[in-house]
Amino acid sequence: MRIMIVTLMALLLSGCIVRTAADVVTAPVRAVGQVADWATTSQDEADRNRGREIREEEERLGREYRECLEDNERAYCDEIFYSRSRYEPPQDD
Repeated sequence: MRIMIVTLMALLLSGCIVRTAADVVTAPVRAVGQVADWATTSQDEADRNRGREIREEEERLGREYRECLEDNERAYCDEIFYSRSRYEPPQDD
């Protein structure tokens, strides 16, 4: 009975030791992969950041346009707004 318990424990511990050894061996590879992930920007992150920049620019132009309308004629503000934005002025039909 004692031999059976010792044999069973040896088998269980050997699996645990192999698993630990595998974890130790693969840890540097996972660490390098994580550092590379932190150091680079994915396309999704780049798109999200660009979208945020565009939104903030549009909000800033909108604020400036509304402030311009308080003090000036609409035609003057339209000329300034459309020269600084990537939008085309509306066409009169």
